[in-house]
Order: sequence, then C-alpha cells, then structure tokens
Amino acid sequence: MQALQPSSLRASPLNPLKNPKPNVSRLVPRPTKRFSSITASPPTVSAPKRQKDPKKRVVITGMGLVSVFGNDVDAYYDKLLAGESGIGFIDRFDASKFPTRFAGQIRGFSSEGYIDGKNDRRLDDCLRYCIVAGKKALEDADLGGDKLSKINKERYGVLVGTGMGVITLFSDGIQNLIKRGYRKLTPSLIPYAITNMSSALLAIDLGFMGPNYSISSACATSNYCFYAAANHIRRGEAELMIAGGTEAAIIPLGLGGFVASRALSQRNDDPRTASRPWDKDRDGFVLGEGAGVLVMESLEHATKRGAPVIAEYLGGAVNCDAHHITDPRADGFGVSLCIQKSFEDAGVSHEEVNYINAHATSTLAGDLAEINGIKKVFKNTSGIKINATKSMIGHCLGAAGGLEAIATVKAITTGWLHPTINQFNPESSVEFDTVANEKQQHEVNVAISNSFGSGGHNSVVAFSAFKL
Repeated sequence: MQALQPSSLRASPLNPLKNPKPNVSRLVPRPTKRFSSITASPPTVSAPKRQKDPKKRVVITGMGLVSVFGNDVDAYYDKLLAGESGIGFIDRFDASKFPTRFAGQIRGFSSEGYIDGKNDRRLDDCLRYCIVAGKKALEDADLGGDKLSKINKERYGVLVGTGMGVITLFSDGIQNLIKRGYRKLTPSLIPYAITNMSSALLAIDLGFMGPNYSISSACATSNYCFYAAANHIRRGEAELMIAGGTEAAIIPLGLGGFVASRALSQRNDDPRTASRPWDKDRDGFVLGEGAGVLVMESLEHATKRGAPVIAEYLGGAVNCDAHHITDPRADGFGVSLCIQKSFEDAGVSHEEVNYINAHATSTLAGDLAEINGIKKVFKNTSGIKINATKSMIGHCLGAAGGLEAIATVKAITTGWLHPTINQFNPESSVEFDTVANEKQQHEVNVAISNSFGSGGHNSVVAFSAFKL
C-alpha cells in the first residue's frame, strides 16, 4: 500500500516535484521515520472566557446537505446511527478496468425545485450539490420562500469551498478540445469551471451581497470555510453566512488520479467494509461526494428574527504542518497545535471536550498521526469518545468537513453518537473509545470536528449545545 521512494528521488517539503511518482500519502500517508523540526508538546494555554457579546456569538440556525444517504438531514443521521454503509460499486461510468471499482456514489439526485432547468443543464454536480444544500439549509433556518424578500441581503454572505473544483466540466472540456478542437468548446466552460463558482452561483441565485468567495484547502476546506465565515460575523461584516463545502469527483479522472496516487482501498470483494478507520487491516480511503452546509449567524440577528437555534459554533483554528506536500507529521504536532488554538478561540478548556468527530480517513499513517496529535492534548483518553463518519459515507474531500459538522451537531442535539463501522481488528494504540460498530448514547458537552488536507492543512472547529 505504501508508495516507497528511492532516497535519490525522495521529494523534499520544498521540492515535492523532484519525485516523478509523488506519494499522495496525505491521502494514504506513509510513516515518517525522523523529524528535523520541533517535536516538543505544545504549551498548555489557559482558555479565555467564552464569547458573551450577542453580536459576536455565532449560532447554527440551519443545516443542509446532499449525501449518499439522501438530502434530508434527519434521514442522513438516522442512517449513520444505524451503522449503514453508503459504499457500493460505481455505475456512473465503466470502472471495470480500475483497481478500485467502488465509491460513496450518490444515486437518484435531483435538483428539481431548487435549480431551474436551463441553468441546471450548464452545471457540474459540484455546483448542483452546493446550490441544493445551501437552499435546504436556508429552509431549515426558516428563511425559505418569501422570507428572503424581507431581509437585508447586503449583510448576508456565502462561503462554500471545494477541494477538487468543478472537475467534470473541466474534464469534459479537455476531451472536447482534444477530439473536436477549440471551436467546439462552450463559452461557459471557464466561468463555470473556476473554483469560486460554488459560492458565486448560490449568492447570485439568492441575491446575497455580503462576503463571498471560495476557500480550497483540500480535504480541510469545509472547516476553513466555517472558521472564516464565523470571523466575518464576529467582525461585524455580515449578520449571516452560508458556509461549508461541496465535491463531486467520482468520475474517471478523479478515480484514476487517486488510484495512481495509491490512495484508495482496493477491497472490491466487499466495498461496504472497505472504509475501516483505525483498523489494522485498512488499506486506503473510499472516495465519496456530496455537500454539507451550515447557516451561521450572530446570536443578535437570530434573536431578532426569531430563528430556531440548533447549536452554537464556539470557535475554531487553522494551521499548517509545514512538513510535506502529502505526508502528515507522524507525531501529530501540527494537529495538536491546531486543537489547542481552537480552544483559545472557542474559550474552552480540554476538560470540557468529550466528543471528537475525527478526520479518520482509513489510511495507514494518517489515522494514527491524528490520534497522536489528539493524545498530546487529551492526556486522559478515557474521557473522550471519537468516531469516524467516513467509515460509512467515504471521504468526501472538500465536502467532508461539512457533512461531518452536521453529524457533530446532530450528536449534540440527539444525545447519540453514530458508530465507527468496520472495526474488526482495531489498532491497540488508539486507546480512545471509537464507538465501534454500535451507536452510543452520550451527552455531548463540547465537541470538536477535525479536518486535514494535502499541503499540511489542519483545521478544527468546536460546537456545543446553545445556552443563553
């Protein structure tokens, strides 16, 4: 599974392209044997008080998604609680010649009622998923239909990112160029294929004139968007933000690229058990797709409009391992720093946290690198429960954090943690309760959700139940 490199070709952090066959081990990480950088544990910082100003407190008032389990948030979480796998064989294209022939493919998706037919024909699924999830989140926030005409849209923004971008349109355009020449390219190719279009098209559709852009930080994208959106609200630049991630990369180019990187599980004999975070027999991640979006707004604004508050966003943090283009630091030092910084921003201490929705992609070194980072912060492993949403829906790349944030919030509101399925031969070094194979009842005090991405991107966001 590991893509070993001769020492003469090994890429350095500053010259990753020296290696003609790059090891995408941020996705299937290989263990790092030694470090030349600092390895000390991060300093313990006393947490500041939580935010009290209603203009700066950020609450969650709506959630929307498109997932392998459908487009309804409650149904999605019910499937997760049941431990159902959404992984199956790809039938969108002929995958028979690929060594990996399965994914968390969405089937039966329809944008009817959310995107008009003329526009829908121009769009990639990445954009369709974003628009549908965004509008469903607004409906959940009691901002559907005519209510949008009564708001100050200059104070509403959109920040939905993507890791891979509008890859289907771009791939189709390249094929068209090769086979038919440039004169046959559609004039809408570039405008619709650039990565900011997820946020742009949703804002254009809704008329939202506040902060609007897209962040792309690989598989950490959604959390970066939550963090940035919350800060726009805290700085008074917006009253409400639609934030999250969207992704649709289950196409020949996407599958082939990850196969070439030796990133994916090849357990074709039993796809439903292929994604197995923290299991000794894991052999790579499973490609997924979808969109996950939150409506985030200031408590003051939510109170004024009588919005139903679902949970509170306490804070977050982002940083970089500054280690390697694809390999995580095996000691988890960057991860531990990011967790500590998120506590500072959220105004919580590590003793308050009792649930972690982990990044946990089912990769060889990545799963344990994250655990090592968590252990640097939480010395008492018995007080923490962690689980892996990806065991059931696969790795949705830039949308992963969005879908996992929704699962985290649902854990808070329901008092139930979904299982980490496919725990057959667990790693003994994990030590935490991974909610193996069966859901658990658990009153969540403070939860964090981790997302990490190629390039060394780390991100952590913290949520809790809303209390006045």
